[in-house]
Amino acid sequence: MSGTKRETGFTFTIDGVEITAYAGQTIMEAADEAGVYIPRLCDHEGLRHQGSCRVCTVKAGGRSVAACTQPAAPGQAVENETPRLTKMRRDLVEMLFHEGNHLCPICEASGNCELQAMAYRLDMTEATRFPYLEPCRALDASHPDIALDTNRCISCGRCIRASQDVDGKGIFGYVGRGIHRRVAVNGENLADTDAEVTDHAISAEVCPVGCIIRKRVGFTVPIGEREFDHGLIGHDIEEKRK
Repeated sequence: MSGTKRETGFTFTIDGVEITAYAGQTIMEAADEAGVYIPRLCDHEGLRHQGSCRVCTVKAGGRSVAACTQPAAPGQAVENETPRLTKMRRDLVEMLFHEGNHLCPICEASGNCELQAMAYRLDMTEATRFPYLEPCRALDASHPDIALDTNRCISCGRCIRASQDVDGKGIFGYVGRGIHRRVAVNGENLADTDAEVTDHAISAEVCPVGCIIRKRVGFTVPIGEREFDHGLIGHDIEEKRK
């Protein structure tokens, strides 16, 4: 909504904090502007909202809704940080770790990974009750500049939306259903597509994990200078309230 003239706003609350919103804004968009962080993984600025990861689930009007897709409403009372919601988010993130192969100590995305950072934010420090599925997924290194390690993919769909809506290419898409759903490319392999390292879908900010790998740039950011080395995920939003 930036750059356009806004109509008079309205207010609602998140955990008792009064938030100003404007027509057409989602709960998450209004919260971000007000400096209230709502956890999310599939949502990303500049991409259309999808509401698939459910990490952004909040209670609004007594119902569980996805904050990234649910419109803000006047007088709405939203719950964001409650023990029940925190546990639900932790369970969701734990399952994402268990459904893939996430070896954080040897991953070049460590320190810049939103999934890893979300685990820290949700204080995932104890053993979980879910079994590790340990899937066997192929590594596609066919492209001269890009590699895909789908062992790390969390099916957030951000690369799909970025490729379709920003790059206008539609390189990525979902195949399969349920737990077998995965992200695939529109060719025999990535080299068989028109993917370029300059595509927005390939940029470091789009993939929240280490699935999309730009060759020859791994481990270039030293420990101590990585995105989440100096603050929890969401701290940039929360700093707006200080």
